[in-house]
Amino acid sequence: MSQQLIRECSKKYFSKNIPVLKTGHTVKVYQKIKEGNKERIQIFEGLVIAIKGGTGINGTITVRKVIDGYGVEKIFPIHSKNIEKIEVTKEAKVRRSKLYYMRDRSGKSARLQEKHVKHTDIKTLEELEEEKLRKRGIRKTEEKKEGNENDTEVSKKIEEENSNTESIEEKKEDTESIEEKKEDTESIEEKKEDTESIEEKKEDTESIEEKKEDTESTEKNKE
Repeated sequence: MSQQLIRECSKKYFSKNIPVLKTGHTVKVYQKIKEGNKERIQIFEGLVIAIKGGTGINGTITVRKVIDGYGVEKIFPIHSKNIEKIEVTKEAKVRRSKLYYMRDRSGKSARLQEKHVKHTDIKTLEELEEEKLRKRGIRKTEEKKEGNENDTEVSKKIEEENSNTESIEEKKEDTESIEEKKEDTESIEEKKEDTESIEEKKEDTESIEEKKEDTESTEKNKE
């Protein structure tokens, strides 16, 4: 929490119009100098041989310049109010983060493979921060999309499971209704059998009655 508070408080003192600096850049530093009541701007042009503190509030650059065969180095705080602006004029291909070996070189050996740079080619700290925020926003949106896709997949699976359970329950109900129909048909068949047995009994009683009548008729004849 303390580091976050320090960063938020230090944002007020950031000078965002400063370009993104690297070792190997040839820069022009416009420094404000007060002489009594007057104020003037002094330009110091040289090679950036070291960067310390990054782009933070404590960030500094070491700029080296050779004047009449003597090396002169100045350390400038990036976010100082005494620095009006910093311009990058040239860019060199460098493999090291600290170019302290340039102190021991002079003449042709001190030359680097440099190329001129336009102001539009180099991004400022403000543009760099905006890009970071955009990337974070894109990542957040992608994470949200992934989360939404996962949620939709889970909801689809749940719906499929629910539909499967509903279909299983419907099938169970169908089987139960079929079994009930079977029972009804069996009961109907039993009733039919009962009616047939009753009819057979009726026929038997009729035949018995006929026999009785026959016997009675025979007895009358005998008399």
